[in-house]
Order: sequence, then structure tokens, then C-alpha cells
Amino acid sequence: MEASGVGRRALWAWASLVALSFAAGAVLHGLGMLTIDHLPPLHGHFRVPGPGLLPAAAFGAAAALTLPRLAARLRFGPAMLAAYGTAVAWTVLLAVSGDGLAAPFTHPQEYLAVLPQVGHDPLGWLASFSERLPAYPTHVRGHPPLPVLVVWALAAIGLPGPLWAAWLVVLAGCSATVAIALTLRELSGEGTARRALPYLALIPASVWIATSMDALFAGVGAWGVALLMLGGSGRGSRTRGLAFGVGAGLLLGALPYLSYGMAPFLLIPVALAAAVRLRRSTAAAALAGAAAVTIAFAAAGFLWPAGVLATHAEWAADPGAARPYLYFLVGGLGVLALLTGPAAARGLAEPMPRGMRLAAGAALVAVLTLDLTGVTRGEVERIWMPYALWIGLPASLPPGRRWLVAQVVTGLALQGLVISPW
Repeated sequence: MEASGVGRRALWAWASLVALSFAAGAVLHGLGMLTIDHLPPLHGHFRVPGPGLLPAAAFGAAAALTLPRLAARLRFGPAMLAAYGTAVAWTVLLAVSGDGLAAPFTHPQEYLAVLPQVGHDPLGWLASFSERLPAYPTHVRGHPPLPVLVVWALAAIGLPGPLWAAWLVVLAGCSATVAIALTLRELSGEGTARRALPYLALIPASVWIATSMDALFAGVGAWGVALLMLGGSGRGSRTRGLAFGVGAGLLLGALPYLSYGMAPFLLIPVALAAAVRLRRSTAAAALAGAAAVTIAFAAAGFLWPAGVLATHAEWAADPGAARPYLYFLVGGLGVLALLTGPAAARGLAEPMPRGMRLAAGAALVAVLTLDLTGVTRGEVERIWMPYALWIGLPASLPPGRRWLVAQVVTGLALQGLVISPW
């Protein structure tokens, strides 16, 4: 009864935070203090759900019924594949119920819009990135140069345009389901990882996986952590540990060059590495991999601190900088509550495996750090996404399948009621 009482209080706190965020946002919008946000704390518009959502609703219901059974009974590899396939199908069905899978990447403020300026000289473009930043579209001005180079590389290998970019984002973002499950298995055992698979695949944050490059950032970060844990666990050869360590370092080292908001994400691998007493050779290899990324960008003419300063100057001149700090300090956490869903709040009342507690706790500290700085002031439904996948892990702890259904319903409500500009 005590755990049940704590769980009810956690759910009330979750619902109250969400309700307060929308109520205060509506008042501020009505007073003209939030002119660029029409459904605060979300950066979107309200809409009435249409029949296009029915396929996603049918799939979500079927997945909530069958995926837990598959995750429990299949061998671990096939179980992860089943969860990954479910995550991809769920994400795509949500996206096509709106404006379509590729629509967000056709926006003139997106990364693809700057490709003509990159042309056939990506290194020359990179060297002048910070100096020419004011001339670029909004999303490019708000990020380091690596996202543009990713979509440029897609085009260079014969996969140009918004649809291929969308598929890259979906496939990479949904793969975080597998990467986080592998990490959980290393930290807390296979049983914990199996229970988490359905909740990772059907997390409400899936609504924004198909709309933003931040899903790619989530996948890169999750695989960086997974490789670090797999290589440093003490199992397997030293050569394997070194190879995985270098791979982890390259992925984690790339994060600050994908998004300035991903720098605090590095708290997750640091916290987990300290907890599991990572192999020294694997840790050294990871540091070398991360250093190689920084050296490569510096040699090409892009210095990360200069990029931060240039982006901060652009942000300070943007209308988003005028958003009320105190409102988004709370409203941003309301968005996090929606991304992770009610099951995550209820899971806080359950005994949490140490590895899960460390991973979710480090991700939450990273989000709070970003939130307190005030730089992430609004539009955090995409910025929080890489962190929400880890913070939402306790969703798998409450007993009963109804909590997975609650996650699906939350995702459907967000997709059906909100039009996002990306």
C-alpha cells in the first residue's frame, strides 16, 4: 500500500506539472508574452485528431499487447529486433498520420536548405562556418556544423533530399531502443533490459523522433554509451575492448559537434563508467577516439568554443531569447513529463535497479543543467528527446500492461492534438 500511495502521488505530480505548464502558458500567450509559441510549453498548434491517426492507434494497441510477450520469450537478440521494428513502425505511422514522413525536412529553416552553400567543398564550408553563421537558416545557426555535413554526406552517396534524411533520422533514433537495452543488460542484467524494451519502443517521445535531427543525436549518444559499456565490462578480449572503446569515443566525441545541447549528455557515460569500473584500456581508447574528433574539426578550421560564441550571439538576437525564463524553467520540465509519459512517473515508486537509477539520474541532471541555464528556453520537445529515452526507463518498472497502454495513449494524444513545425 505504501508503494501504491507513493505511485499515486507521483502520478498526481506528473499530471499537475503538465496541467500547470499548459495553463500558465495559455495565460502568458493570451497576454502577448509568448508570441512565437501558440501552444506553450510546446512549440506547435492545436488540432483536432483526424482519421489518419487510426492506423497508428491500431498498431499501438496491438504492440502494447504483443511486444511484452515477445520481449520476455524470444532470445535476447530477436527480442531487440522485435522492439526495434516496433519502434520504427510506430514512429513512421505516427508521422504519416500528419503531414508525412519527409515534411519536417522540407522546411526552409532546416539543415538541407544550406546544402547549396556547401556545394562540393565541405571542408571550405566548415572552415568558414562560424564567420558565416548569421547568413544560415535557423536550425543551422543554432547548431554546430556536423548535422549539415551528415545530410551532405547522404546526398554525396546518392541519397539526397528530405525523404532520405527522414529515414536516416528514424532508423538511427529508433536504434537507441537497442543500444539502451544493451547498456541495461550490462548494468542490471538481461531481465531488466527485456522489461524495458517495450517501453523504449513505444515511449511518447516517438512523436518527435520522425520530425527532428535530434533523434539522430539520440541514436549516436545511445550507441556511444552502449559501446563503452560493452567494451569496458571485462568480458571479451582486450582487443575487443579497445575497438569498442575507440568506437564509443568517436560517437560520444561527435555529440558536441552535432548539438551544443548534447554536451551535458556526456554525464551519462561518465557516471556509468565510474560505476562499473571501466577497463582502463577501454577508457583510454574512448578518450583517444573523442580527442580524434576534436582534432579533426580543429584541423579543418572549426573550433568548438568559437562556434558556441557565434551561436550564442545569434540566439541572443533571436525572438526565442525573449521568452520568460521562469515560465520555461517549469514548462520545460512539463514537456519532459510528456515525453517520458505517466508510466515513468509511476515507476519512481518502484524499486529501481542500480544501473537504471544511475543512467536515468545522470540524464535528469543533464536536463536540469540545460534547463537552469535558460539557453534551452522553449522548443525542448526535440532538445530533450535524447535524454528522455534514458529518463523514461523507470516506466518499465510498474506491474501490469496498462502502463504500456498509457504510454501509447499519451503518444497518440500528442500526435493527434499537436501540429509541430518540425
